[in-house]
Order: sequence, then C-alpha cells, then structure tokens
Amino acid sequence: MIERRRRRPLYLASHVVVTLGLVLVAIVGWLAYRSAPSVRVPVILSVVLLGASHLLMTRELYRREHVERELHDTNRELESFSYSVSHDLRAPLRSIDGFSQALIEDAGPALAPEAQHHLERIRAATQRMGRLIDDMIGLSKVSRAEMKFERIDVSDLVEQIVTELRRHTPERTVDVLIRPGMTATGDPQLVRLAFQNLLENAWKFTSRRPRANIDVGLSRDEDGTPAFYVGDNGAGFDPEYADKLFGAFQRLHTTSEFPGTGIGLATVQRIVHRHGGHVWAEGETNQGACFYFTLG
Repeated sequence: MIERRRRRPLYLASHVVVTLGLVLVAIVGWLAYRSAPSVRVPVILSVVLLGASHLLMTRELYRREHVERELHDTNRELESFSYSVSHDLRAPLRSIDGFSQALIEDAGPALAPEAQHHLERIRAATQRMGRLIDDMIGLSKVSRAEMKFERIDVSDLVEQIVTELRRHTPERTVDVLIRPGMTATGDPQLVRLAFQNLLENAWKFTSRRPRANIDVGLSRDEDGTPAFYVGDNGAGFDPEYADKLFGAFQRLHTTSEFPGTGIGLATVQRIVHRHGGHVWAEGETNQGACFYFTLG
C-alpha cells in the first residue's frame, strides 16, 4: 500500500508541474503571436503540440492521483473488514474452547478416553484458530502502521531479542554470533519485529539440534546494497519451494514437527517492502537456512 504521507508531496509536485506548464504555454504562445510572420505558423504549431502534450501529461497525473486515492480507500476498507471479521470470530471460538474445557473438567471421568481425546483436539483447534486470528490482525497492523525513520543500532537490537529468547527457553543451548557495529535507517518497531520473527524462526527450527548455531550479520545483495542476514544450522527447507516461504499461511513443515501459523515470514516481507527493500532465503533440507533482506 502506498503511504499517504508519501503521496501528498507527489500530489503537490504534480500541481506545481501543471501550473508551470500552463505558464510556459502562455509565454510561448504570446511570443508566437509577437513573432515575425515567417516563423509565426511553425511557432504556433509548436505551441499547439506543447499544449496538447502538457494536457495529456496533466490528465495522466490526475488519473494517477485518483487511482491512488481509490486504492488507499479500498485498502482501508479491506483492513477494517478484516479486523471486524477477526474480532467477530473471537467470541464463538472462546465459547467453544471454554465449554470444551468445562465438559472435560465436569464429565471427564465419565467420558471414554476417545471422547476426551476428541475434546482435547477441539480445544487445540480453536486455540490454533485464535492464534491465526491474532497473527492476521498483526499482519494488518504492519501494513497500515505509520512509519518513523530513525537510525537503529541493529547489533544492540538483535542482542536484546536473543536475551529474551534465552530467558524464555533456559533449557536450550544456542550459540549466537552477532556481528558488532551493524546499523540501519528505518522504523525501529518494524525493524525489530522483522528481526524478532527471523530469530524466533531460527530458534524454533534449530530446536532439534544438540548444539544450535545462529549467525546474524551484514552482507550485500547482487547490486551491492547492504543486506542483513539471519542464518542457522536447523531443519532448513527444500530450495525448490523457496518462493512459497513468504506467503501468508505457507508452511513447509507440519505443526507436529514445528508449531506456528505461517505468518512470521509474510510479516517480514511486508515490513521489508514498506522500507523499499527485498527479502530472499537460501537453504537445504536438514542443512540449515539463511534469510537475507535489504532496507531500501
């Protein structure tokens, strides 16, 4: 979605161009009228062509402005609809989960083991749906949040995220290499969310390694643009399906292998695109993965 605050200068610039163009046509027309008869006709024809081309350019500028405004309004309507639907789904899901739990607690001893198992599966499914709704709302917020560009100490930001991951999983042994001195210009909250999703993925997909390794550093893409990366020695993925990694709800592993909703990488891609950058991944099955992204 094109940022409203970024489009406003574009509109102002288009109006300035239109005004200057009209002034230029008027001046050239006046000079044509005052010119010698031998050159008056060619000059007048040039003025007509200039005016026609300027008219076409003006129509195109206003057409684009109109289309962008409609796109902005449509995106806002879709986001509002998505939020409303997600909000309305929460109540019945909470009821299903709550009554299933009450039935297990009240009638659990009288129920057959298979019936208890079915109720537990119902609860697990409703809770998973709740997480999916939360992630959908989170993705929607990333798309419409106002951006504030600042200078970011990326190395320190990554260190904070890793400290939180260690605190939540003290039983894990994970070696994390964070390159010092990494900085970037971007929205601090969104950049943090991008790194958090990538690091949580690396943390998750290395969970079956007796000695997990994660590497966070700075490289360059094929055009020489600085590119951050988060690499690990975890489960990896089949490179044939690399293009599906960043789609919402796309998963290359089952939830029984690794939990999740398939929104994390879609969120990363949305954040990177809003910064004018691009994101890509490299990996092999059981050989780890590495995710790269630029910020414009």
